[in-house]
Amino acid sequence: MADDVDNKPQNDRHNSRRLRLQTLVRLRWLAVGGQAATVFIVAFWLKFPLPLLASTLLIAALAWVNFFLTIRYPPTHRLEPAAAFALLGLDLLQLCALLFITGGLANPFAALVCVPVIISFASQPIRYSVALIVFAMVCITILAFSPFPLPWFNGAEINVHNVMQFGVWCSIASTMVFAAFYAYRVSMEASQLADALAATELVLQREKHLSQLDGLAAAAAHELGTPLATISVVAKEMERELKDDDRFREDVLLLRSQSERCRDILKRLTSLSAEGDAHMRRLPLSSMIEEIIAPYREFPIEVELIEKSPRKGEPVTERNAGIMYGLGNLIENAVDYAREKVTVTVEHDHNKVLIIIEDDGNGYAPDILTRIGEPYVTKRQKEDTAGGLGLGLFIAKTLLERSGATLVFENRDPESEGARIRVEWPRMLIDANSTK
Repeated sequence: MADDVDNKPQNDRHNSRRLRLQTLVRLRWLAVGGQAATVFIVAFWLKFPLPLLASTLLIAALAWVNFFLTIRYPPTHRLEPAAAFALLGLDLLQLCALLFITGGLANPFAALVCVPVIISFASQPIRYSVALIVFAMVCITILAFSPFPLPWFNGAEINVHNVMQFGVWCSIASTMVFAAFYAYRVSMEASQLADALAATELVLQREKHLSQLDGLAAAAAHELGTPLATISVVAKEMERELKDDDRFREDVLLLRSQSERCRDILKRLTSLSAEGDAHMRRLPLSSMIEEIIAPYREFPIEVELIEKSPRKGEPVTERNAGIMYGLGNLIENAVDYAREKVTVTVEHDHNKVLIIIEDDGNGYAPDILTRIGEPYVTKRQKEDTAGGLGLGLFIAKTLLERSGATLVFENRDPESEGARIRVEWPRMLIDANSTK
């Protein structure tokens, strides 16, 4: 149903999320404040010798660029990936220049080089982020050869051994790579989840729209009833006045008959809506399952319904678009991967309602079984196709869990191959006659 969304390129999802300029501006003001405070403390409180003029100019340059961006663009402006890459690269260059003249990798703030890279991997397309991390690696390599000493007490000089310099370089590089990869994975999963939830909402809205068509039909019948009655009255008057006029007799009779036909159609629409209020909104559990299974009866795969509990006293459910779509999607996936047969078992008692969907296919791959229900998981063992089980299954799982169901995905016993899905509700959540 919705598995065709599974093949959506992941880069497209990242391109759709652009970094807001105001966010970057605020982070830069924080950097300006932090750098200025650090230089002030080192120069005037600790009284360490450092290139104060050069440091001030570098900090002022970052502040001027930030001020220009604030004046030039509105707060809601979003950056294109290339523009974001340029600004983050400028931030990285300014920070590395400041570190270069204040001790290089010996400076304890050298680890801040990782910040622009992490921001890029969390918000930008991967090709720009990779380019930025390569640039950052070049920068920290240059910092390792800085000729400027670390600001320290007068008459004392800190000499960092080459081995220690290399260790610091490795520490910053590994931290940058690890943090960038972590930020990228978290951002990508959040983006996938947001897209999948948006698709879930669209599916649910479509199902609700279909279930409300009977109400629209009733509204149309009500609104059309008055003008149609007027047309019918006028047609009767015309028939009475022109019944002896051969020129208009047939036209008037046709007008009268068609108005009567329209009135009959509106009566049927009104009765359909009234019946819907009576029995379409509420239906027994067995009727709901039969309605869900019906579209798959025509498939070559046999769909067998087993009712372990008697129909007498069965739950009466409210027509829920989410439940019907979710169960239908699970059955459709079972039919897709079954060899010959799909079994749907229904069981209920005073406490729970249980539906078990089983197929005789190859079942779930072990590495996929632990990840089922995540968006864009697209592997399942099947001999003739790569398979789906991605976004569609995520939507089904999400909709059923919203209704209060608990889902368990597992493989059947070794002697009977195939997959099994258990969907269970507390009876009070699904039975419309229960006191909630």
